[in-house]
Amino acid sequence: MSTPHAPRGEPVTTVFTWQVRPGHEDEFQEWTHGITRCARRFPGNEGIAWLRPEGGHRFHAVLRFSDPHRLTAWLGSAERAEWHRRIEPVATEVSSERQSTTGMETWFSLPGTTVQSPPRWKMALTTFLGAYPFTLLVQWLVTPRSMGWPLPLRAAVFPVLLLPTLTFAVMPLLSRLLWHWLYPSPDR
Repeated sequence: MSTPHAPRGEPVTTVFTWQVRPGHEDEFQEWTHGITRCARRFPGNEGIAWLRPEGGHRFHAVLRFSDPHRLTAWLGSAERAEWHRRIEPVATEVSSERQSTTGMETWFSLPGTTVQSPPRWKMALTTFLGAYPFTLLVQWLVTPRSMGWPLPLRAAVFPVLLLPTLTFAVMPLLSRLLWHWLYPSPDR
């Protein structure tokens, strides 16, 4: 496993690749639900996503933990070892890669792939393009109606509205729309 050292408290993402024996895909997917529930209860877990390339027998698990120490605790836990023992006849873990991220990269890249994150200036500009219209909208619609609210409550409105909108809708859309600019082909 590639294990760059990340400072305590910095989120870390690990990608595991599993080779599933043909004909055992349903059994493997059932197993993914169980180990996912188990891992989500583990301290420091910030999410798990499973990816399956179309028509393939390889599955990828993308795990995010709050810091490398909690990830290491999960990787060495008895619970994880038990789940791995259960799946031995069905699939084999073929690779894993650990990567520390600073935040914005996760909107633009998938850890464990060969695609590099765009330059930070492109990520910042794309984020501005996504955030500016919603900032304007919040300032126009919400701010005038919340002037009498206490400052901490007024300040909370902006991130509560903006961050989920950016994370789940705007940034994935912008990443797709601006794909050729963010990730130019090497021959350009």
